[in-house]
Amino acid sequence: MDERPFCVIDVLKRPLFQRAALIAGDRGVFREVRWVHILEITHAAPYVSKHDLILTTGLWLKRSVKEGLDYTRQIIDHETSGLCIEFGTTVDDIPEEIIDLCDQYDFPLILFRQPIRFEEITQDIHSFLINQHFGLLKNLEQFSQQQQQLILQSTDIPAILRLLQNYSDRQIVYLSTIESNKFYPSVTSETAETINAFCNQRIKDFDQIQETEIWKMDDHHYLLIQPVICFGQVFSFIGMVLHQTHPSEYMKLLIDYTSKAVATVLLRTQFLEEKILRNQNELIQDILSRQIESEEQAQMRMGLPSPNGEKYSFIGGVIEFEHNVIEAGPERMEARNQDILVLIRSLLKRYQMHHLLMMKNNQIYLLCAKEKVNHESQQALYGNILGLTGGLQKYIEQALTGLQFHIGFGKTKTKLLDVWISFNEAYQVIEVSQSVPTMQRCIFYAKMGVYQLLKSVPQPILIDFVKDQLGKLIDYDHKHHLNLIETLDMYFKCMGSKGETAKKLFIHRQTLYNRLEKIRDILGEDFFEPQRRHCLEMALLGNPLSNAAPEVKQ
Repeated sequence: MDERPFCVIDVLKRPLFQRAALIAGDRGVFREVRWVHILEITHAAPYVSKHDLILTTGLWLKRSVKEGLDYTRQIIDHETSGLCIEFGTTVDDIPEEIIDLCDQYDFPLILFRQPIRFEEITQDIHSFLINQHFGLLKNLEQFSQQQQQLILQSTDIPAILRLLQNYSDRQIVYLSTIESNKFYPSVTSETAETINAFCNQRIKDFDQIQETEIWKMDDHHYLLIQPVICFGQVFSFIGMVLHQTHPSEYMKLLIDYTSKAVATVLLRTQFLEEKILRNQNELIQDILSRQIESEEQAQMRMGLPSPNGEKYSFIGGVIEFEHNVIEAGPERMEARNQDILVLIRSLLKRYQMHHLLMMKNNQIYLLCAKEKVNHESQQALYGNILGLTGGLQKYIEQALTGLQFHIGFGKTKTKLLDVWISFNEAYQVIEVSQSVPTMQRCIFYAKMGVYQLLKSVPQPILIDFVKDQLGKLIDYDHKHHLNLIETLDMYFKCMGSKGETAKKLFIHRQTLYNRLEKIRDILGEDFFEPQRRHCLEMALLGNPLSNAAPEVKQ
């Protein structure tokens, strides 16, 4: 009974309904009943609510069958629970059209063939509902108090789940992204495999399920699923096996309270781990400054199992934040950074990556390691990093609106001692994304293309090259504001198509002709010839970088 709410079928079992008959809508007896309402007027819409059980003497039936049908449709459309009609006071029969309509919509139609006092029915059912509600509130209060005691005493998530099982008296399933699934009480290995297979089939992406859902397992079992959400990310699910498709509010509240308690424990555990793992800063710093003597020593300090040979792929990454110091304040900035660190560590655990983290000013250094299983392992590593950055971006968009950040990851390395190179490459990715608008979505050094070459050129040489190739054009733009640099760049990208270039620049073709003529005057007639064009295109790519800040050196 606790699995589902108070329904029409329960109303029919009340003493005052022993002489009542269900004459239509017998498939709707599990409609929820939240209140009882006496209604005689034909315009029912303003006076009824969802889940009301309607009592009437049928006065509206004396007018016409059409008005009777209109009345019935109104209360059906308002999702009321059912209709109880008393014979003998006003009417002595119910048209077949109304009975058919109720059967069509599975709307319970209950008939009292003898007069009955409606106030006795309302008193009986209202008293039952109020007492039931009071009892549930009392149980929920006790449940919440015991839950709070468990949270204060330890970080024991199984104890919280066992408490839920005690109060619900149902099979509880805990689905985790970090560890194996748990069952309270324990089940046979066959049952566990069946439930795990069912859940794996339903849950393709944890973050797609943000609210309570109920899933049909078979004709007699349903799984009520509640996500455990921290920092806007789903880290686990709590499941409750039921025998009904519509769980009661009591069951929903029990599982909701539990999900919030588990989220609290997960967060506290992560913050404690964060405090303990701060000594990892030293290892990352030693890798950056190249002060570790051997590869084996480095892997042992990272805590990798079997630290020998080239068993792992390593990658270094940097996340740089642009806090608004005036708006946030130093204390709020520190709290934000701490929350982001905890989130990143939790996401790394989800993707089962060995990792080190270090916060330095407004930069987070990530060192990730993944076992090399096959030739697709590197792509899997890139996929995990994209999942990590996607989760971080989602949290910042939801909770830290306006916070700007940049991400860069270097190339994978087979040795941990070489990751300092990957970190330097990550810096270059961030610098390029900040300088070149078209590269803002690029986070991997391996995807930078020709910008790898341009970033390797010393800044003075790059500046001189850009000046030699485009200097006169840049100076003319500064004086006359004709956007010749932009025009030349688009003209090259459109492979010399004047129509396409004018369209992309949103200018008239004659305006484009005038600009091209001026470019030809400044650069010479051969500017579109292959050798000259290659130099100009390289200079156009390097121009934003030549104005960027000098590269940060470790």
